[in-house]
Parts: sequence; C-alpha cells; structure tokens
Amino acid sequence: MMKNMRPFSLVLVLSFALAACGTGPEEPPRFAPDDAPLVLRAADVSALPGWNDDDVAQVLPALQKSCARIAKAAPDKAFGVDARFGTMADWQAPCQALAQTPPVDMRAFMVQWFNVYAAVAATDRGDHENGLFTGYYEASLNGSRTRHGPYQTPLRVRPTDLVMVDLGQFRDSLKGQRIAGRVVDGNLKPFETRGQIEAQTPALQDDDATVLAWVDNPVDAFFLQIQGSGRVQMDDGSVLQVGYAAQNGHPYTAIGRELIKRGAMTKDEVSMQSIRAWLEAHPDQADDLMNVNASYVYFQLIEGEGPLGGENIALTAGRSLAIDRSKIPYGVPLWLDAGGPGSDVVSDAATTIPPIRRLMMAQDTGGAIRGAVRGDVYFGYGDAAEHNAGLMKSDGRYWFFIPKSVTFDPQ
Repeated sequence: MMKNMRPFSLVLVLSFALAACGTGPEEPPRFAPDDAPLVLRAADVSALPGWNDDDVAQVLPALQKSCARIAKAAPDKAFGVDARFGTMADWQAPCQALAQTPPVDMRAFMVQWFNVYAAVAATDRGDHENGLFTGYYEASLNGSRTRHGPYQTPLRVRPTDLVMVDLGQFRDSLKGQRIAGRVVDGNLKPFETRGQIEAQTPALQDDDATVLAWVDNPVDAFFLQIQGSGRVQMDDGSVLQVGYAAQNGHPYTAIGRELIKRGAMTKDEVSMQSIRAWLEAHPDQADDLMNVNASYVYFQLIEGEGPLGGENIALTAGRSLAIDRSKIPYGVPLWLDAGGPGSDVVSDAATTIPPIRRLMMAQDTGGAIRGAVRGDVYFGYGDAAEHNAGLMKSDGRYWFFIPKSVTFDPQ
C-alpha cells in the first residue's frame, strides 16, 4: 500500500484485488462484502498455524518502528477506530517492555503481553474467516530529470490545489475514510480522472516543475502507482527513491477485471505479470485500458530509509502488511496464514510461493485494500520481490495480537 497508493498510503493502493473479479451473479460471493463489520473472537496462540515454526524475531524491526511512533502519542488517545483496540497507553506498556526484550525471547514476549483474537467478517449470510490476500513490492524504473528521447512519461508531484479531507475529523463513524478534490467557488469538487490528467502530458514543458522525473515506460509508471513507491535509476547515474504523496480521490479500479470483461483473459489467467504483458503487447490499447482506473497517484522524493507505508514508517519486507485502515489500526501485530498449495484462489503458477504463516505488522493501506479480512503483503525490492508479489493472489486469514490490558467482550 507505500502501496503508499497505498494511498492513503493509499499504498499506497496499491494492490491488485484482481481475484475479486466475479464470474457471474449466479456464484455466491467467495468473500464478505467490503463493508462487512469486523468481529473479533478470542483464540489461543497454540491454534495459530505454524506458530512454533516462524522466526518471530524477524518482525522485531517492524515492531520497533511502530513502537517508536506509539511512544510519542498521547496516552489517552484511542489506538484504533473503536474501543476494542484500546488506547495508546495500552500499547505503550508492551512497547516499553520490548526495548528490554532480546530477540530470542520474542515468542514469549508476545504471549506475555498480548491476547489473540481471530478476525472475522460478519454478514447476514454467515461469517467469513477467510479473505483475499495479494502482494506488492518496491518498483524499479528508468528515468531522467528532463523530457527527452525515451523519457516521455511523467511522475508528477502533488498539485498545489489538491485537497485531502480526513472525514473522521467530522464524524466518528467515518474514521479512517478520506476523500480528495479541489476547492472551486468555495465548494469541494472532484479532481480530474487519470485520463484527464494524462491528456495534459503533451503540454508539459521538458523541465516542468510539476514533474519529479520522466520515465521511459508508461506501463512501469502505471505499476509504480499501484505499488506506491519505487526507485528510479536516472540517466545521470543517480537513483531517486520516490513514494506516495497524494491521490486524486477517484476510486481504484482493477484493470484485470476489465480485461476479463473484454474477453482478453480468463479469471485464472489474471496476474500482474499477465496484465503487464498484455499492456506491452497492445500499446495502441494500453492507454485506454489504464485509464479505466480513474485513480491517479502523485509522488514525492523519499529521504532516508524507505519505502514509507501509510503509518509513515519504513516498511519491512515480508513483515509489513497493508490493511483496511477504516477497520484496523496501524501498528497492530497479526498472525497471517495465506498462500501456498491448497489455497482456493491461487493459480497453479502461484503455488510455487510457500505458505505465508508468520507474525506481521499492519503498517500500510491501499486503494484496493478494503474489507475486514483483506491484506497486501509487502515483498520488498528486486526481481524476486516483483515476481512473488505478482503471483500472490490467495485466500487467507489472520489473527490480531491486542494488549492484555484492553478488555472487551469478543463476539
């Protein structure tokens, strides 16, 4: 989400929701609707698949980064969107204890300080323990500071008139939800769509100040917006690390769904790799297809460690997860069980990814990450990360670790 389309990181949105494409109204939904409420059910750590096999100490860097943010918060501030996640004080105590915990004792630390709750999406047709889990990565592109030769696709900076509104500041029921637009005659109006923004590209100056960098491949730029962050190898030998700055406020639309609708692919054929191959094989149709996704992401330079997720901390490969921010707060440790052979969603190719059964941190979000049981695994940077992220399309489930000082009646 980074996949910061992971707007907001939306990371940051940065993900694919491709498997959510339905094959027909006659089939019952595989997963709960996005607006299904989150139900927490008490569980035991011994019931977590693979709990004793994971090197839980590997989550320590990610947990420490979240704790550094938590330590600065007012103790009486709510930690999440509802009381079930307690206050910052409830989390500050285990974070303080973490500083004195050797990595070898991480498993015992989690058991000592936290209760475990299974996440369930509740509907009137039954409860859903499983949801869709996808993957994302830090993209790699080639670019230039000026427009010339093959460098014709801009990575734009945030427009000065783009306004982002946190709706939770106006109504508690809207916590975690944001909209974006521009103010016209005193009213907030929708911002331009991707197609409208891209139509302005020919008029940009070669060294336009609204452009962070010019890249040599429009398909790479499109996928960068989905991933939310990346590294641009510049023609002068330098490297720019770029990350999500803002999004135009339009909803993310998975173009894989459009390819299925057009008959260009079947549901089982849709993956990041297959979509990229189709776009590059059909350059005359690529812009039209990409513009089906009206969402557009703006970028900024990232200094220091990155990429940054929605929590505004550096993501940890294999341990950071993008979640639905309207239901789940940043900084929550969780146990993920997804992927691998036996998944109901993965294609034959995707079964080469081993099962992911490990302790992770909720640290990002994304435009396509919606639902009580929905996640996007951050795989890191490089060819292997891109490959695995593209294949990750699996059903899965997770459990939250919530401090024992937080009391509520689990359903």
